[in-house]
Amino acid sequence: MAVDKSQINEVDWAIMRRLGENARVPFSTVAKELGISNTMVHQRVNKLRQLGILENATYRFNASVLGYSTEAFTRIDIANAKYIPKIVKELERIPEIIECCNISGKYALLIKVMARDNNHLRDVLYGKIHDLEGVVGTDTNISFETVFQKNVPLK
Repeated sequence: MAVDKSQINEVDWAIMRRLGENARVPFSTVAKELGISNTMVHQRVNKLRQLGILENATYRFNASVLGYSTEAFTRIDIANAKYIPKIVKELERIPEIIECCNISGKYALLIKVMARDNNHLRDVLYGKIHDLEGVVGTDTNISFETVFQKNVPLK
């Protein structure tokens, strides 16, 4: 559900832009850069969290440095929509699946899989996904590289 944008002022937008660049920047630095108090930054960030705009700040791991050289996007064909909740719970337990979306069209789910190599990807697909009750089949595309990732635009 969208937030009423009248609840967000220019200071909030400035804080979000800065945290979007680096979620780990100290609030004291943000305060100095924006010419406001450290307390105000804390209060505004808490408000943005309560509104559901800001979620947990985390580090993004470099998958290739950690040995995951194969990135793939897999569409999952499901026999009946009634299977979706159970399949989603099972997919969430598979560590190599880092994202899952419920989509429209022939396929019901789209997942992002990180694997060490193509053999590992095959093992995930055929050894963990295809055996799930309700899964009819998959269609997988291997990504050569992620060219960029970014947040949604602010204002």
